[in-house]
This record gives sequence, structure tokens and C-alpha cells, in this order.
Amino acid sequence: MYCMKAMVIKDFGGPEVFELRELPKPTPEADEVLVRVYATSINPVDYKIRQAGSWAGVKPPAVIGYDVAGVVEAVGAAVKDFKVGDDVYYTPDIPGKGGSYAEYHVAREAIVAHKPKNLSYLEAASVPLAGGTAWDALITRAQLKVGETVLIHGGTGGVGSFAIQIARAAGAYVYTTCSAKNAELARKLGAHKVIDYKTENFAEVITRETGGKGVDVVFDTVGGETVANSIAATKMYGRIVSVVDIAGNTYMGFMKNITLHYLFLQRERYKLDYLRALIERGQIKPLIAKVLPLEEVAQAHQLLEQGGLAGKVVLQVVNQ
Repeated sequence: MYCMKAMVIKDFGGPEVFELRELPKPTPEADEVLVRVYATSINPVDYKIRQAGSWAGVKPPAVIGYDVAGVVEAVGAAVKDFKVGDDVYYTPDIPGKGGSYAEYHVAREAIVAHKPKNLSYLEAASVPLAGGTAWDALITRAQLKVGETVLIHGGTGGVGSFAIQIARAAGAYVYTTCSAKNAELARKLGAHKVIDYKTENFAEVITRETGGKGVDVVFDTVGGETVANSIAATKMYGRIVSVVDIAGNTYMGFMKNITLHYLFLQRERYKLDYLRALIERGQIKPLIAKVLPLEEVAQAHQLLEQGGLAGKVVLQVVNQ
């Protein structure tokens, strides 16, 4: 049986639980494709599952990781939309059969999409989970419309950097919070107004900028009391979407008839197809903070957990 190299968590815990192992190469079922993984990337859900991932159906020893860019090596008997040699990208199922910190991965055809032609595998690997989450938050859940206003918290992070670009492509006016050192980057991504979360009160800035009305949509990628503090900056009948844990008093959201959405990304191909269209038109460009080899996944997790990164940490599986 052919074996593949994979970075395995031997137990739940800190980054030190990773170790390099050889595992059997997976075989696709009828509705699955086998993909040679060229690159993957790190997301907050990765380290949350590494720390204590039983909620995600993970039982150590296990392979985790939830982004893939690579090449189809084999297809199941019922697969219709892909053939051997196709370049693809996707985010693996959670729960699922296993993650992407490995040389090979099998996935349901339904969640796999053709890779954008103008991206490298490294760039493409940074897109699926973060880009899909930003799409779901702004387009699927908040239903952002042309001419509306949106406040994106954490605009230069992995998800936030995609959110700014998607919001601009959708025709919205974009406010974002980030650190002063990343302000110019946020503007380059497409933010109209950048708010320094360390020195400015974003609710006061939004209230002043909008003449007391607030924004139509708030997207929170930061957590804590950010949602509670954003209610004052949100219009009557506005929408707030959060992909992180929230805290604080949100009672005033009732008084303003605000709709609050909690979001966990559902794996579906159409979102990646939409993102590919925007990427190939040049309306979205991935933001990569660091590229490391797969074997240095522990360091990648440490970097992400420390915070403050602009963009994604990508793991290179095949030299390109």
C-alpha cells in the first residue's frame, strides 16, 4: 500500500502535539475525488480543533487542516465534473474524513471547485475557508446590497481581508477596524474609511460619519464584546454577522430590531465558483502573511495564535 507523509496531532493540546508520520494514501469513494495537495493554509478553526477538537468529530491521532489547493489524481465512479489533472481548490468538511496537512486528501465532489487560473497553488490555498466565510457572512447571510454601508472588524486578518474586497465588489461603502500599522494595507484592499481600534472608538466614528444613522451591516471577526459595542453603530433594522464567540450586553439590539447571525461555513461549491470569478477579474487578491513548509505546521499555528498577522499563513506541501 502506498503511503503518504502527513502532519498528525497525536493528542489534543499545544502546537507540540504535531508529528510527521506516514499514513496510507486515501482511496476515493464513488462521489469523491483524490487530490494531490500542493498547498494548504492555517485558520483559527485549525488550532481550536488541535486544542480540543472532539466537537468536530476529531479523535487523535488525526490529520487536521481545512484548505486545499492541488491537482486531481483520481476520481470516483460517479464523479462528473472533474477529471485527472484538474487544478482544484476547496475547504474540507468539518466533521469529515480528515484534514489537509498531508500529501493527499479525498473530498466530496460537491465541495470541490476549479482553481482560479491566475493564482498559484500557494495563493489559492489561502482562499477557500476564509474567502467562503466572508462570502457567506456578507452575501448569503447579511445580503449586502449595492449602496449599503458595512463595518468589517479585523479587516486585514485572514477573513477580514477577503471581506473588504467582497464588500467593495458588491458595491458597498466599507468601514473597517485594524491597527494603525495595517491602515494603508486596508485602504489598498478597498476600505473607504479605516478606524484604528487601539486609539479610536469605532462606534463614535461611525455615528459621526453616518450622521447618527449607523451602518447597514456589521461583520465581526474579532470576538469578545465587539458585537455588543457595534450595536450603537448599526442602523435600525440592520444586520450583524459574527464568526466568533461574543460577550457583553446585546439587549439594545432588540430595541433597534437588529438581526444577529451566527455563522459556521457550510461547504458548497458555488461560493468558490463566485470567488473564482472575482479573482480572475482582479477584484479579489489573496493576502498572504507567511509561507512555511508543511513540516513547520507547529510554527504556523504559533504565529496565528499570537495574532496581529496581515493575511493568511500558508503551508507549502509540494515545491512549486
